[in-house]
Amino acid sequence: MVPHLVTALTGPINELEQRVLDSMPAIERWFRLEWMEHTPPFYSSVDVRNAGFKLAPVDTNLFPGGWNNLTPPMLPLAVQAAMAAIEKICPEARNLLLIPENKASSTFYLSNMAQLQRIFHMAGLNVRIGSIDPAIKKSTTIELPNGESITLEPVIRGKRRIGIKDFDPCTILLNNDLSAGVPGILEELHEQYLLPPLHAGWATRRKSKHFKCYEEVAKRLGKLLGVDPWLINPMFEKCGEVNLSEGVGMDCLSSNVDALLTKIRRKYKEYGIKEKPFVVVKADNGSHGMGIVTVRDVKDLAALAERAQSQSTSAPACDILVQEGVLTKERMNDAVAEPVVYMMDRYVVGGFYRIHADRGIDENLNAPGSSYVPLAFEQSTHLPQPGVKPGASVPNRFYMYGVVGRLAMLAASYELEATDPDAEVYD
Repeated sequence: MVPHLVTALTGPINELEQRVLDSMPAIERWFRLEWMEHTPPFYSSVDVRNAGFKLAPVDTNLFPGGWNNLTPPMLPLAVQAAMAAIEKICPEARNLLLIPENKASSTFYLSNMAQLQRIFHMAGLNVRIGSIDPAIKKSTTIELPNGESITLEPVIRGKRRIGIKDFDPCTILLNNDLSAGVPGILEELHEQYLLPPLHAGWATRRKSKHFKCYEEVAKRLGKLLGVDPWLINPMFEKCGEVNLSEGVGMDCLSSNVDALLTKIRRKYKEYGIKEKPFVVVKADNGSHGMGIVTVRDVKDLAALAERAQSQSTSAPACDILVQEGVLTKERMNDAVAEPVVYMMDRYVVGGFYRIHADRGIDENLNAPGSSYVPLAFEQSTHLPQPGVKPGASVPNRFYMYGVVGRLAMLAASYELEATDPDAEVYD
């Protein structure tokens, strides 16, 4: 089941696809050289939007859930990538401790943890799931809808190590984005590998930093391909503290929304695009509950502020990212769809389409009511079909998604290097 690509036989996306396919050896060599200099995040997922005239990432997750959406044919790729990733970090690894989100009660999320446990078990590790949630005081087994079960065990902190009863791991894999801050139990661990590092969590991480790094690598890849980097890069602006319910920072927000809409209109005019430009307003650190808001006109902000002021619960002030809105032209049975690419180490291991029947082409699909359809990655993204007309080959389109996904992953590696508190600083 592959979504009908509305963009299949028209427009610049096919020129971009052709350029990517023709440049495949150069692209792969470029990535290879980058990975000699930079360490990829341990795992990541990237939300990609295909507007028919541009293909760009709109979000990069360094603690990806949803591994249960990967189909059985994708598992061998994930297992191989897991082997490569672990071998690089701790070749003698025997025990791996997985740490889920706190208050992990959703069976969908726990099915994701069961899938991660399966992947690393098949990669040759003893894998247990240890919770740092204070509510988990004893070993707790939860039945999952598919007949499986999952056991959460309380994490025990020793003097300088963590583990669970009768299990001392050399590697700890977080599937908890630390949006509530870094818990002391995870700090100052001795001779244990904590993946991803603590500064990958939302206590430190900022989307604006990520997309600044992405802009840099997109320019370099654009130069390699001989294309305008805008075709693969969402423009953005950043605002300092904004509080819609109290009207704080509205001038900064209005001027940034206006400036970005003007830039987008200019690009649309250059490419003869008839769509109405829009921007997406969201918290810069991903952990505030303001949601993701689509804005088509500066005047929309006044109504947004009024709505926030009328609600009894006021969200805390937070830094804001104003991002170029990238619409999606992809459909699954008439529902709007967007591809999500999953990676481990430096490899694309699979993905799925996120679909939402009640959302429009310019709205956020990662919302209640969304569902997931696996990408047909049985035809590996690494096996494109040269000579096939652009838009006519599923593997070719998936290869292009994989290039953009890996580009966002590379940006994340730059971002983590720049925010690493232990990095050596040279004058």
